[in-house]
Amino acid sequence: MGKCIIVMGVSGSGKSTVGKGIADVLGAKFIDGDDLHPRSNIDKMAAGIPLSDDDRAPWLQRINDAAYSLGRKNEHGVIVCSALKKRYRDTLRLGNNNLIFVFLDGEFELIRQRVDQRGGHFMKGSLLRSQFEALERPDCELDVVTIPIDMPLERVIHAAVRDLRSQLSNATLEVVS
Repeated sequence: MGKCIIVMGVSGSGKSTVGKGIADVLGAKFIDGDDLHPRSNIDKMAAGIPLSDDDRAPWLQRINDAAYSLGRKNEHGVIVCSALKKRYRDTLRLGNNNLIFVFLDGEFELIRQRVDQRGGHFMKGSLLRSQFEALERPDCELDVVTIPIDMPLERVIHAAVRDLRSQLSNATLEVVS
């Protein structure tokens, strides 16, 4: 069965960049969960309005469906999704026994600096505090590897791939050279 890696964390933690790096190393399909948001969510975030659980429900279902599709097609993939709350992660797990999460863990100030430096993203820096307030750390969830992001990007990607391989030692993920 195909494996699906969900790269999670608050906005600005590097999910898209790290997720693409992991996908490249593993030769897996890359899906940016931001591309699966309904138009109404994008418009809300662009206006600086935090999303509610009701707003997130159709988005999480789309990501759940993408993970399911990967498994059914026996493909490996990396999907980027904030997955801030345990119930969001549980929604993604529903009907998908092929998931593993990578939690990109960083301090507020480091991530605030990153958010302030990036441009062209619909998620506004003013919403970062609400992301940290919503975050339910996945410390006791067995299908989550936690990667600190206070190191160079290549080291973050290397650490994630190393820990994924360790977690999935019996899986068929192979490195593409």
